[in-house]
Amino acid sequence: MLQCIFLLSDSGEVMLEKQLTGHRVDRSICDWFWNHALSQGDSSKLQPVIASPTHYLFQILREGITFLACTQVEMPPLMAIEFLCRVADVLSDYLGGLNEDMIKDNFIIVYELLDEMIDNGFPLTTEPNILREMIAPPNIVSKMLSVMTGNSSNMSDTLPGATASCVPWRTTDTKYANNEVYVDLVEEMDAIINRDGKLVKCEIYGEVQVNSHLSGLPDLTLSFANPSILDDVRFHPCVRFRPWESDQILSFVPPDGQFKLMSYRVRKLKSTPLYIKPQLTSDAGTCRISMMVGVRNDPGKMIDSITVQFQLPPCILSADLSSNHGTVNILSNKKCVWSIERIPKDKTPSMSGTLVLETGLERLHVFPTFEVGFRIMGSALSGVKIDKLDLKNLQPKPYKGFRALTRAGEFQVRS
Repeated sequence: MLQCIFLLSDSGEVMLEKQLTGHRVDRSICDWFWNHALSQGDSSKLQPVIASPTHYLFQILREGITFLACTQVEMPPLMAIEFLCRVADVLSDYLGGLNEDMIKDNFIIVYELLDEMIDNGFPLTTEPNILREMIAPPNIVSKMLSVMTGNSSNMSDTLPGATASCVPWRTTDTKYANNEVYVDLVEEMDAIINRDGKLVKCEIYGEVQVNSHLSGLPDLTLSFANPSILDDVRFHPCVRFRPWESDQILSFVPPDGQFKLMSYRVRKLKSTPLYIKPQLTSDAGTCRISMMVGVRNDPGKMIDSITVQFQLPPCILSADLSSNHGTVNILSNKKCVWSIERIPKDKTPSMSGTLVLETGLERLHVFPTFEVGFRIMGSALSGVKIDKLDLKNLQPKPYKGFRALTRAGEFQVRS
């Protein structure tokens, strides 16, 4: 049972406080948390579950905003973290983004959403389409009316009918002139390549995202051509678990609109689509760097949005870097960004240059880690393939669309 939720800005300021139970949590817990975060050096890598002297704290970081929940009793940590993730997703959906100004400009709606999403410390209504029937999203008209009438509440006077049905994530009277459903496979590749060029880790985190515009109460069945490679699967509440457990088939009545049907991992992949070969040599107060980027395994689709970033060590006074393809920029925080975009067919992109060390240093002792970004439209590198999608209780026959996207997650090359 959660007792309180705080929203903190990137400076530690409390933007929003929501007490969930009769026992009030003192704001001093936020000061303790922020001091603890600063002591760790990098707040973005802070542990999601922290035990303070008086409370258990759960935190996630989204777009510079820390969602912090407190409790004094033991509870499943994943439930608290999943709820905070759902709160962040709902706010981003309602406000069209997530930042400090949006929270402050719409704090009444944020409070109203939290009132409906959690009851006495326990999650209640977390489906966005049901919340939209209860609380109208902010728009220009509603803001003008609130200024003219003085009534800033967007709450509906009637309870959505779906809250009492067996499928509370879907309204019962949905109607469309054209029935359509789109399924996207969105994957992120996490990889670590050591200084010898060997692949230490390579796995994919994927999501099946569905955008449903179907009338009535449709019943869908989705199957994969190779479900045995999926690990750590997590489902939307609409998925019936028994068909998956017995036959690895997703059977569900979808929410209306866009939602995440399931997530998964595919582990122990043997290769990456790109190779990155950095070389660094240093002596006499300078460091020479050269790097090549190319296609290792052709996925059959265009690889674009390729970038290589690395942080220059503090001992570097200046850098002179150039490339034969793309642009190289050195930001004010000493981060170097090499934007390649697409690899041309007639040459291999390379970057080279010289780094000047501070006075007194002969050789570089701290070597950078290179972070790689890329995007491949139309390809799922994990090998996951959708076999078919069947729909029941729908006439006429709906339109079905399928897409795939793979992009880099935490893709690191160590030097």
